[in-house]
Amino acid sequence: MQPPAGSQVSRVPAQRTPPDQLAPPAAPPAPQQQPRRTRTVLTVVAGVLALLCVSGAVIGYVLYDRATAPDRSAPDVVVVNYLQAVLVARDDSKANLFTCGGPLPAVDEFRDRMAAREQQLDTAFSVNIENVAVTKTGDKSAVVDAVIRRSATIDGVQQSLTDTWRFEVADQQEGWRVCSAASA
Repeated sequence: MQPPAGSQVSRVPAQRTPPDQLAPPAAPPAPQQQPRRTRTVLTVVAGVLALLCVSGAVIGYVLYDRATAPDRSAPDVVVVNYLQAVLVARDDSKANLFTCGGPLPAVDEFRDRMAAREQQLDTAFSVNIENVAVTKTGDKSAVVDAVIRRSATIDGVQQSLTDTWRFEVADQQEGWRVCSAASA
């Protein structure tokens, strides 16, 4: 059987196709620089994003720690924060963050009497800490005097009572702490 006319097989070797009619030879594939460059750019972007995320987490932790850490920087500050926690927020666990070793019975009894009086009068007291005065007794100890004002509206009349308290505070490893309290 004869190959079809005009096919390469049927031609005699002397009758080759002229070079201008040949299909251009296939060019070798160009080196693929684009994917390598893209991979490098993506790696750099991923590294920068990871660094930003880690830095953001560290900064967030530090800011959170500072915002939630109890302020025990000075004798008067620790007394006010303690009284706010025990008398206003009535949060014993938060109040214990400001004491030397646990609850202070005299202040707890004062709070309990105040709560009983609120129930008896069917009202809520507003508590203000006023006239806070610090007397240093040593490098790491001080006495803080403070006036606790309880105010309420009873039968349409604004009333208030004041009590003077004395607190002994000590500067310990993590700042000042309230060690004892007594009504003056």
